[in-house]
Amino acid sequence: MANLLPWGALILGGLFEVGFTTSLRFVDGFRNWPWTLAFLVSVGLSMSLLEYAGRSVPLGTAYAVWAGIGAVGTVAVGMLWFGEPAGLLRLALIAGLLGCILGLKLVEG
Repeated sequence: MANLLPWGALILGGLFEVGFTTSLRFVDGFRNWPWTLAFLVSVGLSMSLLEYAGRSVPLGTAYAVWAGIGAVGTVAVGMLWFGEPAGLLRLALIAGLLGCILGLKLVEG
């Protein structure tokens, strides 16, 4: 049970990574203050949660999972809200990333 908290923090940190990459799209050279604030808060929370998780989860695994969640989430946001392509090969590669993230959790212990 104690091991679930760092993994939960890691997942949440990855989601905040999606928040900061999405916010980055709108900061307009850091002149758009609401989006800049959203970016800064998301970066701070994301990095803090990664640091916390890295105390218990092997750091390489933590980083790979954090980055993978951020990458998959950012691609999904791009496809769902910004009209980026969602071809079959792209979706298969995203599924491969998800499989690798889950695999890292399964081999952790």
